[in-house]
Amino acid sequence: MWSTISALAVLALWLCPSLRAAGRIEALEPHMGTMFRIVLYADDPVRAHAAIRAAFDRVADLDNKLSDYLADSELNRVCTTAIGRDVAISGDLYTVLVASQSLADRTDGAFDVTLGPVIRLWRTARQTGWQPAADEITSALQRTGYRRLHLAGTAAHPTIRLDFAGMQLDLGAIAKGYAADEGLRILRDRGFPQALVAASGDIAFGDAPPDKPGWETGVDSIDASRESFTDVLRLHNAAVSTSGDTEQYVEIDGVRYSHIVNPKTGQGLTHRIGVTVVAAKGIDSDGLSTAASVIAEQVGVPAALALIEKAGARGIVVVDVDGQWKKYETPR
Repeated sequence: MWSTISALAVLALWLCPSLRAAGRIEALEPHMGTMFRIVLYADDPVRAHAAIRAAFDRVADLDNKLSDYLADSELNRVCTTAIGRDVAISGDLYTVLVASQSLADRTDGAFDVTLGPVIRLWRTARQTGWQPAADEITSALQRTGYRRLHLAGTAAHPTIRLDFAGMQLDLGAIAKGYAADEGLRILRDRGFPQALVAASGDIAFGDAPPDKPGWETGVDSIDASRESFTDVLRLHNAAVSTSGDTEQYVEIDGVRYSHIVNPKTGQGLTHRIGVTVVAAKGIDSDGLSTAASVIAEQVGVPAALALIEKAGARGIVVVDVDGQWKKYETPR
């Protein structure tokens, strides 16, 4: 599900004074239910703004394909037309679904883009403050399962088939990372490699800024009240994503339910967990941060870190243990 438009406390771009030098250009636009930020360094502002426009247009195009909010998005259309039959899909949708299904296989379903019916229940719960009834969750879970989504054809001519009616795909845990990747690719293709594209908690970095070893990104704990960062990452040609319940949650009868849903139980996560993942691409860091959050609650933090490490990524997991924040990291 797309994030609300806000600054994500668990991951924020730390723009220190040195980044306000001449040649630095920044732009903001709302897309995918959040604010997309582009920062780049350029000697030619006219060409730079044209490149930024092209990058934002690319993100808007992906929103029209991958959103579960837009009624006429490609994603929502296939949820009604691909029932029991193969339907042609775009290369973008295919790319994101291939990555999603691969992660689902590697996590035994801890990451599952077919969870849309359950996610919509919890979306309503956050709006109304009412917990979904047990029978509603049971019914919704019966319309989920990543093994009920089938991809076929070739990369040039891909197709999708869903097993039965009522299935709803939700790419909110992976699409923004892919959109950040694509926005950055557009900027690089147009001659601006020293750039970044940030989509709330998902950031794709290009080459480092002038005279700097990397872009500086502050990572905080899951405590939204903190005013300073507990870690600073310096990254280039990489992506970082954070998942947590700092802003998207609902508290019902004294229990705090995250917007991240456990695919096995249909319940929002109830343990305070924040996961930050650094990977080569945003499509990888975005999905991994959500999957690791689920696994950390299901199995434990060591299993979550093992998932991140096995994927060739790096990660920080912050958990609330009896009111105290504890931080764990992958060996790398």
